[in-house]
Amino acid sequence: MAVRVLLVLLSLALVAYGGICLFMVLGQRQQVYHPEPTWRVQQAPDFELDRNSVHLRGWVVNPGHAKALLYFGGNGERVEDARGDLSRWLPDRTIYLLAYRGYAASDGTPSEAALVDDAVALFDRVAPRHSTVAVLGRSLGSGVAVQLAARRPVERLVLVTPFDSLVRVASGYFPWLPVNALMRERYESWRYASALRCPVLVIRAEQDEIISAVRTAALIQAFPQSPLEQVVADAGHNTVQDYADYRVALSRFLQ
Repeated sequence: MAVRVLLVLLSLALVAYGGICLFMVLGQRQQVYHPEPTWRVQQAPDFELDRNSVHLRGWVVNPGHAKALLYFGGNGERVEDARGDLSRWLPDRTIYLLAYRGYAASDGTPSEAALVDDAVALFDRVAPRHSTVAVLGRSLGSGVAVQLAARRPVERLVLVTPFDSLVRVASGYFPWLPVNALMRERYESWRYASALRCPVLVIRAEQDEIISAVRTAALIQAFPQSPLEQVVADAGHNTVQDYADYRVALSRFLQ
């Protein structure tokens, strides 16, 4: 009797574990991408990129300068909110902030492959208009930015609160799941780091509660040449932009 009960309990545990794994597979995009906070657009977009009938919309600030900057935000970030700060901090660059698929006023559904392809298309659209194009990627956007820089001649690359692999980040949160086998949205920046030839600045939040310092350090070690580093004291993952060290590091590196 006791053996039968034990087998039943074990079967239930296996079913529950399998259900969690299935949820991880089927619902991972909902876990990775959080466009909901961006849907209430306050400033009408003034830039559009057509990607095979998928219309991506965003903003351009400081138009008319020779140097450009492409900005790729976090997985729940309203990139339109960065317009004012970047405009003041980088007055000599034209800055493009394109909302990801499904974010803000952009059409479509986000995925790693789509976001990276969109970033390459944005670079190809912008590059003929400018003498150089730098790239800034924050959090999830760092994964997009690294892959873009591996495929196009980016002038300079800034990575804010970056990670080496989204799979490894998730494994830290769910060590009891076979995350490597389950995740399709992988953003394995360490695989592309060796292909980068441009100067790189890594900005890390000292009190980052989302991306551990270990994950950022692993990415830094993957670069062929050690990047510049700026640790913003006391800053958290979502507050790093509020600190003067962040502004100064960006301005010095990109101007």
